[in-house]
Amino acid sequence: MSRPHSPAPPRAVSVTELELAAPEGPVTAFRPAPGAPDPVPGDVYALVRVAGRPAAALFAHHTPDQDPAEVLGALAVRRLAGAAGPRGDAERLAAREAPAPGGPAPRASVVVATRERAASLARALDSLLAQDHPDHEIVVVDNAPRTTATRDLVTGGRYAGRVRYVREDRPGLAAAHNAGVAAARGEVLAFTDDDVLADPHWLTALTAPFAADPRLGCATGLILPARLTTPAQILLESHGGFAKGFAPRLYDPARPPADEPLFPFTAGSFGSGANMAFRASALRRAGGFDPATGTGTPARGGDDLYAFVAVLATGHRLRYTPDALVWHHHRETWQDLRNQAYGYGAGLTAYLTATLLRRPALLPALLARLPRGLAHARALTAARGGAGDGVPGEHGTRHHPWPPALSRLERRGMLHGPAGYLRARLTGGRPAGGPR
Repeated sequence: MSRPHSPAPPRAVSVTELELAAPEGPVTAFRPAPGAPDPVPGDVYALVRVAGRPAAALFAHHTPDQDPAEVLGALAVRRLAGAAGPRGDAERLAAREAPAPGGPAPRASVVVATRERAASLARALDSLLAQDHPDHEIVVVDNAPRTTATRDLVTGGRYAGRVRYVREDRPGLAAAHNAGVAAARGEVLAFTDDDVLADPHWLTALTAPFAADPRLGCATGLILPARLTTPAQILLESHGGFAKGFAPRLYDPARPPADEPLFPFTAGSFGSGANMAFRASALRRAGGFDPATGTGTPARGGDDLYAFVAVLATGHRLRYTPDALVWHHHRETWQDLRNQAYGYGAGLTAYLTATLLRRPALLPALLARLPRGLAHARALTAARGGAGDGVPGEHGTRHHPWPPALSRLERRGMLHGPAGYLRARLTGGRPAGGPR
């Protein structure tokens, strides 16, 4: 018997932006995404903006004799007109809640933790220096450096005097973030990674909700792919990537969302560490990041999830705002994707372990929510089991089958997470204050 042929690896996808004057059109601009090459005939991914605001992500195919702007424009108008359902994206976009006026944008600090990636850091810093926020600083935390490359980049050349340099010798992303928290002077502390390009309006959009809502403790934003060149990048984005959609959402511990039975323990749905901000007083009151979590520790991840829940546990609210956009350079290789899958699983259970050890008062709430939460998770798993027509950029769909090997790695990571967290604590991880 002959073996069935393996599916062909996905082809490179051009990443672009499409501007519409209104949900019904017309197209006013079509261009490559920041830092991406010009689109070529074939598969193309587009962020659709309406009057400048992110509204949808589309995937299409165009031939050499077609104008990609026309192809995507027609598809975007159909999508925004609600062809897929009774309440369309155009209605949702028109009804999108804008934060109420809350005075001038709060002074902000942008913290970027990095380790031996000077080239990508320079690209990120250039985008951060182009922000339209009127009052902000940039703090680079050099985590456990082996060379002087990061220090030389930040303290010399075009960044000297424009970017602050902090060194943190304790390895781990959470430890680096805590060093940034200690050094930062802003009322709002924004965090992003050294492998992103920030939209010029990113920081203003991410921090504006804090001026409008005194109960807001955290905000997160939209993360889209900067490149879809390799099979690993395309596979990750085809299964949701880091995006949380184009609808804003407010998470309030006083009014738990009905569609998240495990709230607030479903922290992965709130956002990601590459695009998050905290009210400085709320984050410090919550104890900062747990340094026994995060990339660079045996826990492998979970530092952002821990901080989300820690801030919510103090009674503050969290807002997801898709107007705050960064473009993320996904890792390129199959091994990178394997490492990510394992790290996601480990980070999930490590953060839950950290939360319950640091905040044991939350254990009854978790146990009370567990039966309904498990039933909800089983339903979601069953829904993911069938074939789909998803495309890169549509969260949770599978244009390309997710390899079972990656699911197994994620489950292995989940088994590792608690032990990894405890090992990290025993080797010196301590929180930056607050509950212990």
